[in-house]
Amino acid sequence: MTVMVTMNNYHYQIPIKNELIFGCPFGAPSLQRKRRSYLNAQATPSRTQRIMENIAVSGEVGGAGGAYSYNALKRLDQLWSSICSASTYVPEPQQVVSKVPSSLHDSKQSEKCVDTFDIVVCGGTLGIFIATALSAKGLRVGIVERAILKGREQEWNISRKELLELVEVGILAEDDIDHVTSSSFNPNRCGFEGRGEIWVHDILNLGVSPVKLIEIMRERFNSLGGIIFEDCSVSRICIHDDAAELQLADGKILSSRLVIDAMGNFSPVVKQIRRGRRPDGVCLVVGSCCRGFKDNSTSDVIFSSASVKSVGMSKVQYFWEAFPAGSGPLDRTTYMFTYVDPQPGCPKLEELLEDYWDLMPNYQGTSLDNLDVLRVIYGIFPTYRDSPLPATFDRVLQFGDASGIQSPVSFGGFGSLTRHLGRLTTGIYEAVDSNFLDAESLSLLNPYMPNLSASWLFQRAMSAKKQSNVSPDFINELLYANFESMKKLGDPVLRPFLQDVIQFGPLVKTLGLVMLNRPQIIPSIFKQVGIPVLLDWSGHFFMLGYYTFLSTFFDPAIRPLLNTFPAKLKYEWKRRLDAWKYGAGLDYKLSHSGKDNREE
Repeated sequence: MTVMVTMNNYHYQIPIKNELIFGCPFGAPSLQRKRRSYLNAQATPSRTQRIMENIAVSGEVGGAGGAYSYNALKRLDQLWSSICSASTYVPEPQQVVSKVPSSLHDSKQSEKCVDTFDIVVCGGTLGIFIATALSAKGLRVGIVERAILKGREQEWNISRKELLELVEVGILAEDDIDHVTSSSFNPNRCGFEGRGEIWVHDILNLGVSPVKLIEIMRERFNSLGGIIFEDCSVSRICIHDDAAELQLADGKILSSRLVIDAMGNFSPVVKQIRRGRRPDGVCLVVGSCCRGFKDNSTSDVIFSSASVKSVGMSKVQYFWEAFPAGSGPLDRTTYMFTYVDPQPGCPKLEELLEDYWDLMPNYQGTSLDNLDVLRVIYGIFPTYRDSPLPATFDRVLQFGDASGIQSPVSFGGFGSLTRHLGRLTTGIYEAVDSNFLDAESLSLLNPYMPNLSASWLFQRAMSAKKQSNVSPDFINELLYANFESMKKLGDPVLRPFLQDVIQFGPLVKTLGLVMLNRPQIIPSIFKQVGIPVLLDWSGHFFMLGYYTFLSTFFDPAIRPLLNTFPAKLKYEWKRRLDAWKYGAGLDYKLSHSGKDNREE
């Protein structure tokens, strides 16, 4: 027989044997032994729990990686388990956004509005960057943040060129870069299980303090007249004909012409749009910042020290990143991450952390006993094939991680934010200024980008399968073959790829060189990713070439004519030209000196 159990709004059918119901009051003897074993296991804290409960944890902040406590880890694991649930029943997500076919300003609700804005940004950790940029253009902007708006303790690792993009947008002074940079290091390593190492310079080679950077943004935003509502969450958004009405959990009501959803991967608005659909892929990340590393001058951009291994009911391929930390000369942050399909049996974050404590010392050539753990880091980064997410509602636009604009092989949204901030700032300003705030017009700001869609093949190739007919060494072999080929082709090929920018020319050269040098690897690629995925990728590959052609040859012919177009047509064509350029990765330029550049 079975019983129905409900957890986290998901329903499970649990088989129950007769001895659970009949016979001995506490079950059959074998069941008693299992029960005692289970209780003993529960009574013994895991190594992760013991480590985390011995670390002093400050208050949690918003954004990915803003929580460090063991209780927060258990909550995230519970959420991850619900995503992986075998249940086919998916509860209807909370309806946060609704359409009200009337004018807000002519209704009684307008009298209850405590403030009126051109734009309200929901989610301030990364949202404050777009909020500050739009305020600098003269728009009245508010931010709603569910916690206190401040950066996390753990650094963001980024390249200087990406910070310079914030300077180009006008929200950061170049002098501020040195102030917010807490660590700088070179060279940066890529390596795959003893097959050789590739060293590069100036890739993710800065440690930036989110505390300092967001504090600067906050000061700029306030000086521009921006308003921040802290310790507030949005409970409901009503879309009227003339404005959006935001109802906050504390009872306040705000009015805004446009709402920007910057609430991250688990935004309730995105959950409503996607109807609670399971992600197509997930990057699981665990790590720590520890003190006690004597050899601490270089970084690892991507490193693998072993082949595919089993964790519980799943198989995973672990990858590593490591960076010197700015909190001290002996402090170092190490991340262990893996790509998985969310399904029953996937490892929990705590299970990955148990592996991490075993594997990290050998990877870094030290003993855990010699290290002082300063903080433990963990996160879940879901990705969807149909990204970026187009606007579903009038007057509501997804931004940052909520839009899915980040690469499916990346687990950080800050780099993609800096890349697209200039494009989005200009586009959003023009949409608000011209009142092009219908869903169709807003969707042009989050367009199809073939280079982003083409990245799905790499995520799939880097994911271990539970049932696989390829060698456990295949993923490392494939990655090294690609990196070796890119290194031979030089910086114009390797550097964009390391910063999650896929371009048609470099991709063609790399694939061609891999097939010439390692033709024996091709059958295993078909086995690993599957023919349907390869066929789907082929379409995006073709579109990547097509967008490259359009941006290279049609853009120069059309752009001089834009000012002769009617306002709506001009707006649409500017967004289309942006889509070609960014969708082909042609916003990324390499200067003659070999250093990266972004062309605006």
